[in-house]
Amino acid sequence: MEIASLKHVVSAQEWQLRVDLAAAYRLVAMYGWSDLVFTHITARIPGPEHHFLINPYGLMFDEITASSLVKVDQQCNKIIDSPFPVNPAGFVIHSAVHEAREDITCVLHTHTRAGVAVSAQKRGILPISQQSTFILASLAYHDYEGVAFRDEEKPRLQADLGTASFLVLRNHGLLTVGKSIADAFLSMYTFENACRIQIDAQAGGELVEVNPLIVQGVAQAMKVQTGGLGGAFVWPSLLRRLDRVDDSYKD
Repeated sequence: MEIASLKHVVSAQEWQLRVDLAAAYRLVAMYGWSDLVFTHITARIPGPEHHFLINPYGLMFDEITASSLVKVDQQCNKIIDSPFPVNPAGFVIHSAVHEAREDITCVLHTHTRAGVAVSAQKRGILPISQQSTFILASLAYHDYEGVAFRDEEKPRLQADLGTASFLVLRNHGLLTVGKSIADAFLSMYTFENACRIQIDAQAGGELVEVNPLIVQGVAQAMKVQTGGLGGAFVWPSLLRRLDRVDDSYKD
């Protein structure tokens, strides 16, 4: 299906957000984190309107482009006409987080095999890897309430997330938030790897846990690792990798 370009319809700021969000969808597909069409990444557009961008429901993540992203308000009304629907369950989770967290731009949610496996474990994320220490410093949990299409779940989801950057949705999957799309993506990369490492380690021998004191210093350690730039440190290289494969996400 041909999608008309919105490059000269929206502001330059919104267009850049669209390009970055479309890139995030392509990267999630590239890294094998997508679940057909059933998860979502959203980005809030700056301004008092609380509008945000979400994927056109029904497109695979490797098909998504900057112009195909759907712009909605807090009631899920389309701001710009689109031939695509919006997933009600995706809207409930993401609108709840955007509503409660003025400090963040992006919400990224996955249903990966490792992420769901760890979300079903009673202790959740274990302090057994360097990756896990970055997560444990800002981690929250939300109990499963069924497919998230009921507005009544929003207050509980918001309260459980609080000010955390990482959320384990019990029996469901993983969620990260970030001040930028790049931050949310880097957080999910770390989250996903921590879960994969945990599942692999549990298949082996007795586990060795990290000293709790180490977790307290990870915020400074992450700043050192990324030169204080967070996700922005790795984002340009990720875009270059995408461009070498297919740059149509920019359309």
